[in-house]
Amino acid sequence: MDTWIFTHGDADGLCAGAIALAANPEAHVFFTHPYGLEEDLKEAKKNDKVIICDIAISESHLTKLLRLFSEIAEEGDLTYIDHHPLPENLPKEEIPGKIIHSLESSASELTYTLFQSRLDPIYARIAIMGAIGDYLDNTPLIRQLLKRWDKRTLYFESGLLIQGIEGQKRNYELKRSIVANLANNMPPSFDRKLVELAIQNTHLEEIAIRELRSRVKISGEVAYVLNFPFSHGKTATYAMGLTDVLVGIAGEERKNMIDMSLRACSREIDLNKTLRQITRKIGGSGGGHPNAAGARIPKEKFEDLLEEVNKRLKKIKGEEVNSL
Repeated sequence: MDTWIFTHGDADGLCAGAIALAANPEAHVFFTHPYGLEEDLKEAKKNDKVIICDIAISESHLTKLLRLFSEIAEEGDLTYIDHHPLPENLPKEEIPGKIIHSLESSASELTYTLFQSRLDPIYARIAIMGAIGDYLDNTPLIRQLLKRWDKRTLYFESGLLIQGIEGQKRNYELKRSIVANLANNMPPSFDRKLVELAIQNTHLEEIAIRELRSRVKISGEVAYVLNFPFSHGKTATYAMGLTDVLVGIAGEERKNMIDMSLRACSREIDLNKTLRQITRKIGGSGGGHPNAAGARIPKEKFEDLLEEVNKRLKKIKGEEVNSL
């Protein structure tokens, strides 16, 4: 029986994968994403041990994924660790295998909690770094863990990791080395190449912020920018910050569609729920986390999306005023 770790390629996914690897040092590490998980799982045999970290279950692949999960759980061993919202009408109890799921914690925290008894306490640092990478460093456990370490150093190390992998989506060789280093207790600052990439990307980010100011447009409580050559997630965040609105959107036109990332400044704004409802109404697809989500819609429906998002934001603001 071989052991496989299928994980996401962002900071949280890398840290979760590293923690899983530290607890299962014989494992193969494979990077995947929600739309590729079904096909990538075929790398493992049905009787293998499979650990999946930080990969949302795609609604469009749901039936086939559940069948694969069931086969692996019955013939081998399956552990699914995630913090993304589950597909609607899919209770956690109906997913085959060992399911570790929470919307409130990072995948790194959940993975650390699962394997903590098999690990040296020093691996708490990786859980903290992964949580910082996904803006989930304010949970009760992470706050408690931070008391045992110098958080200034950990935020520095997290920043190097986050900035270093920016724009390295398919550089799996780099990411595999990062996971191996973290699993061996080698922090990001010990990787000279990663440090150099972090500095380069941080300089490029500052240039992007300065250029972005003249490109952002505002519609009600939404700031948006299209076809800006930078990270969609960060562009959406900075569009929001530069204009002091509630939601930022960064999109890219691809043929007759727009792929976009959205960020919100308040947990009262549930982008996951909002986008699932709106895209069902206007076409396309969308969802993610409450404060960070994505969508893909027909190009001609973009104004409709802005209108629908603003309607919901207006309602939220009205409720906040009435509660005072």
